[in-house]
Amino acid sequence: MLSIPGVIAKDGALDKPNAKPSQPAHIVFLISEDPDNYDAHLTIPIFAQQLKKELGYQVTVLRGTGERQAFEFPGLEALKEADLVVLFARRLALPKKQMKLIQSYLNKGKPLVGIRTANHAFAVREENIPRTHTDWWDFVPKILGCENRGYGPVGPGTFVRAVPQEHSNPVLTGIARDAWHSKGNLYLVAPLLDTDATVLLEGQSDGKTEPIAWTRRAGSSRVFYTSLGYPSDFDVPEFRQLLINGIRWALEEEIVL
Repeated sequence: MLSIPGVIAKDGALDKPNAKPSQPAHIVFLISEDPDNYDAHLTIPIFAQQLKKELGYQVTVLRGTGERQAFEFPGLEALKEADLVVLFARRLALPKKQMKLIQSYLNKGKPLVGIRTANHAFAVREENIPRTHTDWWDFVPKILGCENRGYGPVGPGTFVRAVPQEHSNPVLTGIARDAWHSKGNLYLVAPLLDTDATVLLEGQSDGKTEPIAWTRRAGSSRVFYTSLGYPSDFDVPEFRQLLINGIRWALEEEIVL
């Protein structure tokens, strides 16, 4: 059973005499290439480089390899130095040591941002998982605070709108209040398991309204999740701004335009 103890406080080095300025946050992206993973292997490296060039973050993009039930992320030891993990991967079983690295990262109260298929990131349906590997079905309810309850039809896409009572939420800074359209189908997650989660965006499609972006705490870890992330979403300024704001919120940074 995963335990998530308190946050490890950051040293206020800038307040000390002769202290060096703090380093930019190091963001590690975990992505998988999969016909059903919405081209994360194409969109995320571009987005990560934009974060590095325009906002000065340190970025590491780890693109895993192997069959889903016997997957691995080369270089996952980078999590030991990461300030934030961004996860956009689908139905993976990892080597047991690698899954423990992810769990250890969260056990330290470190933050996570999940994109779209993160809501079934380690939920493997295949039965032939090698003994050296493991899945983690509890990741979704325990860390993201939801369940994957299915999907809406692909054709109509999703109309996105900010939740009215959250218009002043810093994570919605620079986000249009009026609806915009995503070509991606709606993920069905309502009701959220975490009744204390702050729902920021709702999606409407095929007569259904669902939470599609929220913040929560998993123990002491700040967690931001959005089920947006269809390839063309990355062409929408509101979506890119949403991800940047979610990253800043997770890192406990000031959200500014």
